[in-house]
Amino acid sequence: MIASPNGSSPTARSSASASTPSTVDAPLLEIRGLKVHFPVKGGIFLRAKASCRAVDGIDLTIHPGETLGLVGESGCGKSTTGKAIVRLVEPTDGEILFQGRNLAEIPRRQLKPVRREIQMIFQDPAESLNSRHTVANILEEPFIIHGIGDAEFRRKKALELLERVGLTAAAADRFPFEFSGGQRQRIGIARAIALEPRLIICDEPVSALDVSIQSQVLNLLLDLQREMGLSYLFIAHDLAVVKHISDRVAVMYLGNIVEIAGADEIYRDPRHPYTRALLSAIPEPDPRRKRKRIVLSGDVPSPINPPPGCPFHTRCPHVQEQCRIQKPALRTTTEGHEVACHFDL
Repeated sequence: MIASPNGSSPTARSSASASTPSTVDAPLLEIRGLKVHFPVKGGIFLRAKASCRAVDGIDLTIHPGETLGLVGESGCGKSTTGKAIVRLVEPTDGEILFQGRNLAEIPRRQLKPVRREIQMIFQDPAESLNSRHTVANILEEPFIIHGIGDAEFRRKKALELLERVGLTAAAADRFPFEFSGGQRQRIGIARAIALEPRLIICDEPVSALDVSIQSQVLNLLLDLQREMGLSYLFIAHDLAVVKHISDRVAVMYLGNIVEIAGADEIYRDPRHPYTRALLSAIPEPDPRRKRKRIVLSGDVPSPINPPPGCPFHTRCPHVQEQCRIQKPALRTTTEGHEVACHFDL
C-alpha cells in the first residue's frame, strides 16, 4: 500500500513480497567486465590526452523480480553504469547481457525493441519531463514511438497509468510544472511502466524529493514490482533507503564494485573497509544509541589517474604492501557475499 501523506516509513523489503527472487534462476541482466572510459581532451587540436575511468570493469547480475541496490559516493560511477545499460552512454568494453543478448554489440538503430523491455526513472523529474507537453502527451509518446494503438487507445492508457501511480484523470491535460516534485516523479514512473518493461533503472529516484514524500514513492515502486513482476537496479547514495527496497546491495568505489551481499547481510556484517565507513555514516534515529563513526582520511582519487593496486588503498585504515601493488578481485567469503579485499577483516 502507498504510504499516507504524513510520510509514514516505507514497507520493509523483507515484508514487501511474498518470496525473495531465487538466485538459481537465469539472470535477467548480467554485466561482465563493463568499462566506460571518457576521453579527456586537451591541446590546440583537442586530442585525447587521457581517459576518465568512470566504470572500470565491473560484474553484476539482476534476477527476475529482484531489486539490486547500487550505492557509493558521488562520482563513483553509479549513474554511468545505469546509463551504459540502456546505452545512453556507450560502453568502452565488456558485455551487457539482457535475456542472453549482448546489448553492447547491438547497433543503436536496432535497440528500439529492447527499449520496450528496459526503461529508466531519472533523478530530477523536472528535467526529465518536457515542460511544453501535457502529461497526456508525455504518457502517450511511448505508444506513438512503438506504433501501438490509435489515439483513443493511447488516451485510455494514459488515464489508466495516471490512476495506477496515484494521480487523477484531471492531471492528463496539465503540464509538468503545475505539479509538485513527488507528483512529477509519479508521472515519470508512469511513463517508465507504460510499455510494461521487465527491468527499470532507477537513478536516484527519490533523492530530489522531500523525506515525507520519499516513502510514498518507494512504496509505489514496491507495489508496481509485485503487480508487474518488475526487476530494478536501484541507484542511490542514501543507504537507509536502499536497505528498505533492495534484495541485494552492491557497493561501488572509484568505478569498481568492492562488495556485494544480501541487503540484511551487508548491513549486519559488512566485510570491506569502505562499506563499513559508509554504514557508519547513517544517522542514528535514537539519540540514546551511539554509533562509532569511521572517518576516512584523504580524498577520493581522480578517475583520470587512479592509484595502482586496490583502488581504496590510499584511504584504507588497514592498508598493507600487497594492497598497493595488486588489485583484489571479488571473492566469495560466505554464500552470496562477495568482497574485493585481500584480507579477512
